[in-house]
Amino acid sequence: MSRDLSRLLRPKTIAVVGGGAWCASVIEQCQKMGFDGPIWPVHPKAETVAGLPAFADLTALPSVPDAVFLGVNRFVTVDLVRKLSEMKAGGAVCFASGFLEASAEDDAAADLQDQLLAAAADMPILGPNCYGFINYLDGALLWPDQQGGRRVESGVAIVTQSSNIAINLTMQSRGLPIAYAITAGNQAQIGIAEIGRGLLDDPRVTALGLHIEGFGDLRAFEDLALYAKQKNKPIIAIKVGKSAQAQAATVSHTASLAGGDAGAAALLKRLGIPRLDDLPSFLETLKLMHVTGPLQANTIATMSCSGGEASLAADTAHGRDLCFPALNARQQADLRAALGPMVALANPLDYHTYIWRNVPALTETFVAMSDPDLAMTMLILDLPLPDRGDPEDWLETVNALIAAKQQTGRNFGLIATLPELLPEDLAQRLIAEGIVPFAGLNEAMAACEAAALATGETPAPILLPTDVVTPDLVSEADAKAALAGFGLRVPKATRAEDKSALPAAIDQVGLPCVIKAEGLAHKSDVGGVYLARTTAEDAIAAAEAMPCESWLVEELIDGTVAELLIGVVKDPAHGFVMTLAAGGTLTELLQDGRSMLVPASDTDIETALSELRLAKQLQGYRGAAPANMPAILKAIHAVQDYVQTHAKGLEEIEINPLLCTAETAVAVDALIRRKD
Repeated sequence: MSRDLSRLLRPKTIAVVGGGAWCASVIEQCQKMGFDGPIWPVHPKAETVAGLPAFADLTALPSVPDAVFLGVNRFVTVDLVRKLSEMKAGGAVCFASGFLEASAEDDAAADLQDQLLAAAADMPILGPNCYGFINYLDGALLWPDQQGGRRVESGVAIVTQSSNIAINLTMQSRGLPIAYAITAGNQAQIGIAEIGRGLLDDPRVTALGLHIEGFGDLRAFEDLALYAKQKNKPIIAIKVGKSAQAQAATVSHTASLAGGDAGAAALLKRLGIPRLDDLPSFLETLKLMHVTGPLQANTIATMSCSGGEASLAADTAHGRDLCFPALNARQQADLRAALGPMVALANPLDYHTYIWRNVPALTETFVAMSDPDLAMTMLILDLPLPDRGDPEDWLETVNALIAAKQQTGRNFGLIATLPELLPEDLAQRLIAEGIVPFAGLNEAMAACEAAALATGETPAPILLPTDVVTPDLVSEADAKAALAGFGLRVPKATRAEDKSALPAAIDQVGLPCVIKAEGLAHKSDVGGVYLARTTAEDAIAAAEAMPCESWLVEELIDGTVAELLIGVVKDPAHGFVMTLAAGGTLTELLQDGRSMLVPASDTDIETALSELRLAKQLQGYRGAAPANMPAILKAIHAVQDYVQTHAKGLEEIEINPLLCTAETAVAVDALIRRKD
């Protein structure tokens, strides 16, 4: 259910319940930011709070409030939420802690959060264990602490599960206009995705940034991504939890289920939400999205008056999905006319200092360098600190960049390689001119890469994770039989249930054949696989030496072009994660895999296969026959179809290896762990 958050997030009236410094700060922050509606303190004993006359209780208020800050203890919070819900208030911020996040220390904490939800009914609540929100558009700050922002007419919205990170982000001096900063707390009722949707409804919000510790409702995030696409507003994210330490901190911090990082990465990619790794890159990407929106390509150009900076720009972009296109004939001719014969023309461009202080020539150069095929053209320029040097000449170069933007209407940016050498007032001026002021070279490249991420078609709904079980290991023969029922090609095989059955089994399959120990998850690691190419006697002797009581005897598949791994594991936080990787003995050696969520489309699968290091093998390396790609796709879909049909009780599937030949794709080993 998507709730109407408009009264809570964009209130006309505000009530602050409680006393002390926290509640006084909420009132002072609203006054400082120029909130033009009434603010009503509520306190049973105090005559005034923060200089405003206080009301004894909620029933004494002049009218039903739109937004309420509850700065009282957790037990009183539950009672007040019930009263506000009955009054039809617009919503409340629940500041108190001691709910689900404290369940490890307090047995009653989880039950108290359930009581809070029941008390709220349909009324929106943020938290509990939540600082609240800042609305810089309307000056409404249900926020009990310091913040560093200012009123804006439009800007980006940021949602985070960390109040401290929210404070830090508002203190940025990068020129980024922040419209909202909201903390989600425990997300007892309203999660990050639903908050995000409510923010996208504000036409003054240009982009949405999410700091995520755990996703929670996957369907809500799918809905958010689709809604943002319909609104033509980009979303970016930081998702913590790559390290074991981060996952542990996440659980203890907000009672989130962090899940595996492969699942989180696959989910964000599927939703078309670029993922940033650090807060500076996160802010710079939001800044780019605010000024230009998503980039239509990954083609960029940089300009500087230093060869060192040109080289640094190229190296900083190396390894990212960015492209410095070679100069076309028009660019070369126009640049030669602007710069003369002494400058080597290239992208990145070092235009030297021959035209320094010559604003018309600088403008002509910047116009010449830009091109319709470039998604972003950036000038590298670090300004001297005004108390240590004179930035006047540098500002003339800025004027030339502004003139180039005005002449062409194309996407331009200015990069200060050192963030402290980009004054905030200059950043604000550039944004007003439609130019992206990047604070940091690496951050600029990260932002361009993220903004160029193609969203593609709306994917099919994610297969949601089922309940976690303690699984049993299905025998290889039964696993293959189950998957064969969905179209997976498996070798001809028979079982030898004891030593006496080995001769007949080998004779039935014929030599050459493969003999495998049954009941082992990783057979090759413990001598549980033997390729029988010589005699039946040798094969029997090898089988009897294996650490098992029964065997599987299979036909030997020849003509292998490449070996693949197809694996699916249930990630309780993100769904069923399918991984395609180099198979056989190369799996651990290469560590070369790509992950996606089930169900994956043919496009997703083909893209993943093309990104593997063994892609050239699959395509036919050095004149060798290529693998049969339709057969590989059929095998992958057989695994997916099994997962979707038998998701309940399933924990893991692994095909390793899938032998890919020029004619077919055969699963010679299969592992299933499930509980029926």
